[in-house]
Amino acid sequence: MKIENNKVVQIKYVLTDAEGNQLDASGDEPLAYLHGNHNLIPGLEAELTGKETGDKFTATIPAAEAYGEKQDHLIQSGVPKEMFQGVEEFEIGMRFEAQSEQGFHSVMITEILDETVTVDGNHEMAGMDLTFAIEVVDVRDATEEEISHGHAHGVGGHHHD
Repeated sequence: MKIENNKVVQIKYVLTDAEGNQLDASGDEPLAYLHGNHNLIPGLEAELTGKETGDKFTATIPAAEAYGEKQDHLIQSGVPKEMFQGVEEFEIGMRFEAQSEQGFHSVMITEILDETVTVDGNHEMAGMDLTFAIEVVDVRDATEEEISHGHAHGVGGHHHD
């Protein structure tokens, strides 16, 4: 069975950056997702289309097709430390949920000065070309419920209440 829209696909993957450093991996349990519903980054979903159970391949997804390019307007310097209530120690790489007109988003501290910090609201993998080593473990038809919810249910997508 080929991967196409409204198939539940299980994949094992290892994700590395341009230097070959491992960023993420599926581990023992494959990742189950509903194809064609934007549950994966666009470039990866495009690469998986038409593949079948047992296929193994490597794909490098350019940043624009992954988490996007770094956007300068999401980086804010000069944020007063007192805006972070209850935080005693600041460290590079700390993540916070920040609220803006667009709702909540995650920001990471990238610079610490005496009174202020710089925060970056870009996805931590923005601006990066990502390489996936993929193994397609299983492909099956999605249930009507999965299609209506827009995602796979449970391991291999079986729904348990």
